[in-house]
Amino acid sequence: MATPASPEPKRYRGAVIGAGGIARQSHLPALRGALGARVEVVAVVDSAANVPPVDGIPLLPHRDRLRDLAPVYHVVCEKPVALTRAEAGRIAAAARASGRVVMPCHQYRYNPVWVRVKEWLAAGAIGPWHLAEFSVYRVAADPGREAGGDGTPWRGTSAAGRGGVLLDHGTHLVYQLLDIAGLPSAVGAWTGRLRHTGYEVEDTASLRFEYSGGARLVTMFFTWAARTRENRIRFVGEGGSIEWAGGELRLERAGRVERHDFSAELEKTAYQRWFACLFEAFVAALDRADAIAATGPFVEDIRRVAGVVEDAYAAARTGRTVAIPGGV
Repeated sequence: MATPASPEPKRYRGAVIGAGGIARQSHLPALRGALGARVEVVAVVDSAANVPPVDGIPLLPHRDRLRDLAPVYHVVCEKPVALTRAEAGRIAAAARASGRVVMPCHQYRYNPVWVRVKEWLAAGAIGPWHLAEFSVYRVAADPGREAGGDGTPWRGTSAAGRGGVLLDHGTHLVYQLLDIAGLPSAVGAWTGRLRHTGYEVEDTASLRFEYSGGARLVTMFFTWAARTRENRIRFVGEGGSIEWAGGELRLERAGRVERHDFSAELEKTAYQRWFACLFEAFVAALDRADAIAATGPFVEDIRRVAGVVEDAYAAARTGRTVAIPGGV
């Protein structure tokens, strides 16, 4: 008896709103490459008003448009999707009411260095960890495709960016932290402009995350006022340490050091692979029969990250440590 042929996987029509540098260099190659058999990009437009009939928006660059699009399309929205818990709640309500999938563009989850770090931590490679440090150094805000009239990058303006380096870089590190440690119990923060006085937002931010019992501390530092570009992550545990600096990832335990060179995987030309993994997760969510169940983890991800960012800005504004609801 012949085995019935498997049904052909559904092919989706999508549009990309906003064709900035990252869209051209990474988003579109990811969609047209590994996902070409599942997603047909039928339009790349600058305005939501110009979107033709499609199933979803694989890339939405600005959260302000999300309120109008979420009831109509399935959407992947560039970070930060929401700045407050209230904003996140409205997005979740719109997605659930319309049965649409709304996914944040949290592609750093698929950074190969971070994937290896998570594997080591999950396997107990350094034992229980008690200290983590995340640092991002840049010489200025990424100018993107457009700058203000005075040459200020749009990320440096309050109207377009709605926040500075804490929002731009901190969002990525926050969801990475939540993935491996859960919500902190409290946050302390400082923000300011050290070098780019023409910016309307902070060019430097320092965060301190506390966990209940005082047995774990996480610090984050981001700046657009550095001399060179650099990323650093360090975890210290009872049995060793993990450190990522530049393109090298190191695992130290029992006096021995294991080194891995990720330089090639961290080149901008490799970013499309991270986005391919992200878009594959989006397509898998669209394939599910229950869209409300599919969007649930995504809108919860948006809410948790927005809440931490909101509390961090409150801590910086007041100079006080702020308790994070639901923290551990």
